[in-house]
Amino acid sequence: MATFDGKTVLITGGGSGMGLATARLFLEQGANVAITGRNKAKLDEAAKHLGTERIFTFVADVAEPGQAKAVVEATVKKFGRIDILVNNAGTNLKERTFRELTPESWQQVIRTNLDGAFYCIHYAIPAMLERKEGLIININSVAGLRASPLGGIAYAASKFGMRALGIGLHAEEMASGIRVTNIYPGEVDTPILEFRPTPVSEDHRARILKPEDIARTVVFVASQPPHVSIPEVTVKPTGQAFV
Repeated sequence: MATFDGKTVLITGGGSGMGLATARLFLEQGANVAITGRNKAKLDEAAKHLGTERIFTFVADVAEPGQAKAVVEATVKKFGRIDILVNNAGTNLKERTFRELTPESWQQVIRTNLDGAFYCIHYAIPAMLERKEGLIININSVAGLRASPLGGIAYAASKFGMRALGIGLHAEEMASGIRVTNIYPGEVDTPILEFRPTPVSEDHRARILKPEDIARTVVFVASQPPHVSIPEVTVKPTGQAFV
């Protein structure tokens, strides 16, 4: 019997990068997996590549509460339940300094990175509370621990908020059997690097984390028994400072 036989995992931002790598690893471990994102072509390609009846795709922008609700309901209709929610959807901007930010670009980052996570939790957690068991994993960033110019102010603010959301929710609901983990990756070779103000070289990409590194961390957290909770995990490239 595989580790996650009979379990259902919902992963936002699952069409590429860390979300796709995480979906693949959960599928290998026997889980049913739902992936969501805004790009239908990416989701279709991901499902074709993964090639199993245990993968379900649903096009949605989780920054919109109605669409977050729809993806949760569709996943439950397909698989019967959601045992693990992985909030992975995220975005950033090329124009990320405070001087460059506008109210519109600020909202774009906050809504995707922070509001989207809240909406998905809001709609997924009632059934978890009824069962007195559920795991929520927030893919945060070292920018949620260190507000540096590399990530930009809006991105850091969204990730600091995501950190508070995870820590606060766990504190409120730990007696209800709900576990919440915030994972803080350092630099990862994913499509979000395309939003860097300065292009990232191939040599630099070779030195940083790969999506599979974070996927293994997610599955490690999820593989712990219900009485074990891991509140926070930081994973960074060996060559990246953590100061």
